[in-house]
Amino acid sequence: MRPRMLIADDEPLLRSALREQLQQLWPEAELVAEAADGYEALRLGRELAPDLAFLDIRMPGISGLDVARTFGGRTHVVFVTAYDEHAVAAFDQGALDYVLKPVEPVRLARTVARVRERIALPPPDLAQVAQRLQPAAAPAWIQASVGQTIHFIDLHDIVYFAAEAKYTRVVTDRLEAHIRTPLKELADMLADAGFWQVHRGYVVAVRRIAAAMRDADGAMWLTLRNHPARLPVSQRFQARFRGM
Repeated sequence: MRPRMLIADDEPLLRSALREQLQQLWPEAELVAEAADGYEALRLGRELAPDLAFLDIRMPGISGLDVARTFGGRTHVVFVTAYDEHAVAAFDQGALDYVLKPVEPVRLARTVARVRERIALPPPDLAQVAQRLQPAAAPAWIQASVGQTIHFIDLHDIVYFAAEAKYTRVVTDRLEAHIRTPLKELADMLADAGFWQVHRGYVVAVRRIAAAMRDADGAMWLTLRNHPARLPVSQRFQARFRGM
């Protein structure tokens, strides 16, 4: 029997790229549906009962983790995410595999090989994954220091975060302060609050992005609304801006 697959990701370009790569790597498999958010993935998973689902961990509506736990033991799951710590943890809890965004062909080929070996085996029940791995809700404010003064900064006032040696710099329109939380941890914690990691050194408030543009050397930069900073976008995160 041909394995039946579901792809769920809220970014159309990444979803399309994953579909095309899977068709090349595993032409025998049948793509039965695609979902653009968590609720659609949940509905399609229940209606179609696919053999395999590629689930983005962070999607509008409900997360890929929550979708996965509804599958019981009837569907194998490969998580797709930009945040490797949650993917690795989900993999440890029983997911068949994980791939990081943007999906690299070599890494996906290894995943497909792993899936081929195990697709005939009963899938593990991932009912406890969401409960164990769901990240905490984003805080309403950040406590940061300027010299000897502690400021309580409303999350809505933050323009971007920047990694600096042992600290992370918090930048607003009126001040710059420092916290000890690593940038990578902030990126994960604030993803659902409208912040994107665009570089290993920067996390930016999406609402403050004015434009993404390339310079003469092909490097991508962000300009911000009502703020003079220009932030670099590393190759890993440029897929976010292909539709801009």
